[in-house]
Amino acid sequence: MQESFLSFLWDNMHTFWSYTGFANAESGHVIMLLVGLVFIFLAIRYEFEPMLLIPIGFGMLIGNIPFLNAGLQIGIYEEGSVLNTLYQGVVKGWYPPLIFLGIGAMTDFSALISNPKLMLIGAAAQFGIFGAYVIALQMGFEPNQAGAIGIIGGADGPTAIFLSSKLAPNLMGAIAVSAYSYMALVPIIPPPFMRLLTTKKERVIRMKAPRVVSQTEKVIFPIVGLLLTAFLVPSGLPLLGMLFFGNLIKESGVTRRLAETARGPMIDIVTILLGITVGASTQATQFLTLDSIKIFSLGALSFIIATCAGVCFVKVFNLILKKGNKINPLIGNAGVSAVPDSARISQIEGLKYDPTNYLLMHAMGPNVAGVIGSAVAAGILLGFLG
Repeated sequence: MQESFLSFLWDNMHTFWSYTGFANAESGHVIMLLVGLVFIFLAIRYEFEPMLLIPIGFGMLIGNIPFLNAGLQIGIYEEGSVLNTLYQGVVKGWYPPLIFLGIGAMTDFSALISNPKLMLIGAAAQFGIFGAYVIALQMGFEPNQAGAIGIIGGADGPTAIFLSSKLAPNLMGAIAVSAYSYMALVPIIPPPFMRLLTTKKERVIRMKAPRVVSQTEKVIFPIVGLLLTAFLVPSGLPLLGMLFFGNLIKESGVTRRLAETARGPMIDIVTILLGITVGASTQATQFLTLDSIKIFSLGALSFIIATCAGVCFVKVFNLILKKGNKINPLIGNAGVSAVPDSARISQIEGLKYDPTNYLLMHAMGPNVAGVIGSAVAAGILLGFLG
C-alpha cells in the first residue's frame, strides 16, 4: 500500500515537473528572455522609447516562458488562447490604423503647411525603404517579403506591422521588433552619419522662421491631404484615412473630447496591447532563425540609407535655393517618421555647433511628412505586391 502511494506520488510529481518551464526550457528561450531584459533595461536606464520597449520587452518574457505543448491554449500561436485573440489585432492589422488615428490627433502640421517644400525631404527619406527592398531581393527574399522588410527604413512601427501583416505574416514578429528597436535607437544611429555628410558651415545654417498658419489652413490640410494621397495610393487608405481623420478632429476645434480620447486613453491602450503581443510573438522557436538575423541587418541598413538620403537631398536642394532660403541639412534626418525623436535629434545636433540655432520647428516639417511618406510607401508596396 505504501509502495503504491509512493509510486502514485512520484508519478504526479513527474507529471507536474513535465509541465514546468524548467523541464521545457531550451537555449533559445534563455536567449530571448535575455533580449527582453535588455529591452526593459534600455527603456528604464536610458529612456529609449520606454512606451514601446517596456511592453515589447515584457512581452518577450511572456512569450518565451517554456511550456509543454499539450493543448493548454496559453501560447500566442495557439488558436483560441487569450494571447492569440489579442494578437489578432496585429495579424489582421487592426492596431496600426488606430495608432495612426491617435498620431493624427496629436500632430501639428503647421511646420509643414508653412513650408511645403519640406515635404520633399520626407519623401527623399523614403529612399531607404525602396533601397532596402532592392537589397532584400538580392539576398534571396521573395518580393512580398522584401517589401515588408524594406518598410523598416521608415522607422514607423505601426506601418511596418500593417504592411508585414498583409505581405509577410510569417516574418511579422522579426519585422515589428526590428522596426521598434531602430525607432528606439534614433538617438544613436543617425548622428554619426549626419556629421559625416555635412560640413561645419552647413550645420550652422539659419532658416527663416516659419510663418504663422491660420486655423482655416489647419482644417483644410487633412481633407486635402487625404484626397491627394488616397487618390494617388488607395491601398494606403487604412493608415492615411485614420491619420488625417485624427488630425481633423484635433484641428476642427469642435471635437475636443474625441481628439483627447484618440491621442490619450485610446492610443495608450492600443500601444500596450500591440507592444505586449508583438513581444510575445518572438517565441524562440519562431523567432530565432537566419531570416530574423538578415531582417535585423537589413533594417539597420535601410534606416541608415533613409537618414543619408534625407541629408544628401537637402544638400543637393540647397544648390538651387537662394541664399536666404537655404535649408540646414541636419533636418534631413527628420525625414524618417519616428515622431518627434528624429526632429529632436536634428535640434540637439544643431545646438552643438550653434547654441542659439533652434531647428526643432523646422525639423518637425519633414518629420510629419515622413509619417505621411511611410504610409504612402506602404500603400505603393501593398498595391503592386499584395
